[in-house]
Amino acid sequence: MGARVLDPSFTALPHRHLGDVALARAQELGATHADFRFERVRYQELAVRDGVLQGASDTEDLGFAVRVLHGGAWGFAAGVVLTPDEAARVAETAVAVARVAAEMTTAPVELAPEPVHADAEWISSYEIDPLSVPTAEKAALLIDWTNRLCEGAAVDHASAFLLQVFENKYYADLTGTRTTQQRVRLQPGFEAMGAGADTFDSMASIAPPVGRGWEYLTGGEHSWDWDGEIEQVPELLAEKLKAPGVEAGTHDLVIHPSNLWLTIHESIGHATELDRALGYEANYAGTSFATPDLIGNLQYGSPVMNVTGDRTVEHGLATIGYDDEGVECQQWDLVRDGTFVGYQLDRAMGLMHPDLNPGPDGTGRSNGCAYADSPGHIPIQRMANVSLQPAADGPSTEELIGRVERGLYVVGDKSWSIDMQRFNFQFTGQRFYKIVDGELAGQVRDAAYQATTTDFWRSMEAVGGPDTWVLGGAFNCGKAQPGQVAAVSHGCPTALFRGVRILNTTDEAAH
Repeated sequence: MGARVLDPSFTALPHRHLGDVALARAQELGATHADFRFERVRYQELAVRDGVLQGASDTEDLGFAVRVLHGGAWGFAAGVVLTPDEAARVAETAVAVARVAAEMTTAPVELAPEPVHADAEWISSYEIDPLSVPTAEKAALLIDWTNRLCEGAAVDHASAFLLQVFENKYYADLTGTRTTQQRVRLQPGFEAMGAGADTFDSMASIAPPVGRGWEYLTGGEHSWDWDGEIEQVPELLAEKLKAPGVEAGTHDLVIHPSNLWLTIHESIGHATELDRALGYEANYAGTSFATPDLIGNLQYGSPVMNVTGDRTVEHGLATIGYDDEGVECQQWDLVRDGTFVGYQLDRAMGLMHPDLNPGPDGTGRSNGCAYADSPGHIPIQRMANVSLQPAADGPSTEELIGRVERGLYVVGDKSWSIDMQRFNFQFTGQRFYKIVDGELAGQVRDAAYQATTTDFWRSMEAVGGPDTWVLGGAFNCGKAQPGQVAAVSHGCPTALFRGVRILNTTDEAAH
């Protein structure tokens, strides 16, 4: 496979000239900061049910945006007509918005300094652009998946889907930073559904979405074991449909990364966004209990808990070279040895709290967490790849299960609920296995684990070794109003938790 290159159909677009025009006009009008973002994002989605293609769509989002600071206030505007006159007009509109906003801004906005990154390029790690693969070939693969799943005696229906994104972005600002980037991500999946004597349930793939290309689906070195999972899922569903309900009470839990990533996302990832902790983000999914006065003082979890924010990990969904404020992306600690030590920051937040990420000049610095999901939206503080680190010489999943006399082994994510401060929660899963005297003793149904964030993470006795670590994640993390959607990964090992409350969801629903 040859070296990856920037898509020539994107680099041929007039992004540089439009950026120069827009930035010059913003500066003429007195902007103290201005940045220009030109994006083309292409999406393709396929959906199949019971061997029949239900739909295939291709969409493209192409346009540019200008953001300015004028009079200490933000102004923003966007456009889709790719002409110099429109670039100038959009810049003028952004300045006009800032002038209005300045009348309502009580504290002037300032940005943490960032080194100039002139003509930087970054391309994500993938081998085959999924959009270059014929749609018919992709549809045939999904159709084959569902046909094979439906051969299982317990399977009444099967569905499969594939989401693909190819994103190009150019950023420029008044300091001289110019970045051009390209990244690919995809999310495949399938689900088998069936009915038992008195129930209806499903079993889905636990394959994570990834920052990879088509090679993830081809069965090669960088592919998920789709054939092995498709062979297993009908039998797993048959067992689940016949399984007894879980016994409510206190249980030890061994949680596989395919489930634990979501608990990390909701109870750590969102909780350590500084805009939530300061109350700037409140309407959409709430604020955070993890307020700045708790930095360095809060025992977030047990001493084996080490969590990083990371926008650099290979194949991460939130991995990028430079964020939407021209900041080179980084890795940093959020929780170290169980203690809360860090937040996710953009440039304004980084300057407000310089102790959280000191820059070389002594002022604060962003850690690269600004992102907008389209050229029509303003960048907001967004989640990095937030990951729980394994123990260098940690145990295997089997060894962790062997430490449990009475408990449950949890595999795969499903539904969840968490309060508006990221503190009280409950999570279900695809599969719960009973553990008796260190051995798996069959599936149980209708289980959910319930805790507060700090009680849960403080109950974590052990994390698995590097061989148990998996990079999971989601395509659909929502935030802000108007709403924006971002993809984010969460790596974690298998982990052992002691004394967690387990609910029987069927019994709870009857109350």
